[in-house]
Amino acid sequence: MIRIAGINLDNDKRITTALTDIYGIGITTAGQIVRECHITNNPKTKDLTEGEVEKLRTYIDKNLTVESDARLVVNRNIKRLKDIGTYRGIRHAAGLPVRGQRTKTNARIKRGKKMTVGSGRKKSADKT
Repeated sequence: MIRIAGINLDNDKRITTALTDIYGIGITTAGQIVRECHITNNPKTKDLTEGEVEKLRTYIDKNLTVESDARLVVNRNIKRLKDIGTYRGIRHAAGLPVRGQRTKTNARIKRGKKMTVGSGRKKSADKT
């Protein structure tokens, strides 16, 4: 099992797919990394030589912000938006969708379990 940026990469995945397990690396960036390191035919992770693994490690360490550093940058940006009171910051603070999605229906992940709200008035006693 190969360990890059503190993450164990799955041996049975292709290298471009396995690199996406690292926070901050998507499929496009993974393809660029493989091309820059001159790894051909997109081999499985277990088929990489020690030299190729070392090339990947050094390239990622030198050129990319990944894992805890990337999470720190994202969290710092969100905190900045909250501090200056932007609309996006307020939506982050309230736990609502930030990018303009509708919330009347949908948005269940952000808003939580569906709750039925009554009229707020108690039923009257029977008059018999």
